[in-house]
Amino acid sequence: MNNTPSTSFIHKYKSSLLLFALIAIGAISGLYHSCKAPEHFMVIPTSNPWPDDYTSIAPIENYKAWGTYNVHDPACKKIGDTYYMYSTDAIFGEDKEDAKQKNIPLGYIQMRKSKDLVNWEFIGWAFPNIPQEAEEWVKSQANGEGATNIWAPYLISYGNKYRLYYCVSAFGLNTSYIGMAESDSPTGPWTEKGCVVKTTTTDAMNAIDPSVIEDAENGKWWMHYGSYFGGLFCVELNPETGMAARTDDKGHLIARRADYKKDNLEAPEIFYHPELKKYYLFTSYDPLMTTYNVRVAYSEKPEGPFKDFKGQDIKDTTNNVPVITAPYRFQNHSGWAGTAHCGIISSNDGRFFMAHQGRLSPNNHLMDLHVRELFFTESGWPVVSPQRYAATVHRNFGKKDLVGQWEIIRLSEPPLVRNLEAGQILWGEGNLIQGEQALSTLIDFNADGSAGDASWSFSRNKQMLNLKSNEEEISNLIVFAGQDWENETETILFTGLDKQGCSVWGKRIK
Repeated sequence: MNNTPSTSFIHKYKSSLLLFALIAIGAISGLYHSCKAPEHFMVIPTSNPWPDDYTSIAPIENYKAWGTYNVHDPACKKIGDTYYMYSTDAIFGEDKEDAKQKNIPLGYIQMRKSKDLVNWEFIGWAFPNIPQEAEEWVKSQANGEGATNIWAPYLISYGNKYRLYYCVSAFGLNTSYIGMAESDSPTGPWTEKGCVVKTTTTDAMNAIDPSVIEDAENGKWWMHYGSYFGGLFCVELNPETGMAARTDDKGHLIARRADYKKDNLEAPEIFYHPELKKYYLFTSYDPLMTTYNVRVAYSEKPEGPFKDFKGQDIKDTTNNVPVITAPYRFQNHSGWAGTAHCGIISSNDGRFFMAHQGRLSPNNHLMDLHVRELFFTESGWPVVSPQRYAATVHRNFGKKDLVGQWEIIRLSEPPLVRNLEAGQILWGEGNLIQGEQALSTLIDFNADGSAGDASWSFSRNKQMLNLKSNEEEISNLIVFAGQDWENETETILFTGLDKQGCSVWGKRIK
């Protein structure tokens, strides 16, 4: 799984735009002629299951209609035939006094459920208030500040019990507390069990963003957590109690970045693939309202060490790849920012999905749930669909089906540097700057396998696409059917990685 890129293949756009060309600029100059849709490919109009802009139902009295709205830091598990999702209680336009006057049962940790990962029912809040021990700890360490919300819950089962991990903090400080509550049901009621890890300003780490996993071989439990305060850490838990295996143990370092004035790191999500026998650690880079993006590394052990696409240990201070998601915009839409802090979902039938927030551009305050199907490349790296999941019927395609016009997006490192405060941009700076959002380009795939001066080929057996120019080749892009959310129709999609470890996305539009 060690892929060392060749820098000779790197191609950049002018004026600091993100990398997006599938082939060299000179090779695509002839790609923009019109192309009729072949008769064999029937576009099937399919309405989106829900609109992206939810300002009309944002007021608190409409909370029961927030199926896919106000979702931030989602974690999801399938239990029986139902998916249960838990998320930070972040609400657009929240007004606690208004909720109180209207007798709305505003609480902490949002809960949702779904049968199909598309249609979600908001079922309320896990807790009626912030757990007392957590609130007292944070305020005692932060001069009475903080503890105004509950962040980043995570659910795992043990026997016939469900354990809900959560964190409480003071923004901008590592005076934080990860606690755990138990229930006989995934929807509660929840009984507090106490503190797992807590931190102060004297600690290197920050006790937020828990993610828990069981070792597939020996049954040990490990919790990954942390943020830009010192990086991400991993601590062993006692499976019988769900608490730290050793008193006051805060674990060992697993990931960090070089300069936390400009480089944010948070939101570990640990996931095991039983067939590949690998543990994948998904992490989030950069500010949550703008260039938030997902990276991934792998290990043979849940406690690490974890290696990235280039074979580097992510404890070093290099920006690690692959880049799995990042801000983007297809045509006929305003685009998305903040596409990170992910939860990985197993459907228990061999399929996997990624859930994360998406902030609707250009203002980036509305928080929509994005669920994307997760695939694995031939070399074992996870990639996601360029489009949100809509339960599109599976299809096998032939080469003729791919002939037509495509919109292509190529993700990359954010090209600009912003100074951060507490790992985030300052309030009022939440709009993307030119070059921070990956834009699409149009490319025609011709029946003779040409694409301007470049070429493309398709393996029907593998359902994989290859693209080649004189300067670059991108191989084994995974092809599948999906929803075109921007144009509200069924289409053909592809996803994969280039040799630099950046996601390449495509959808056929004609």
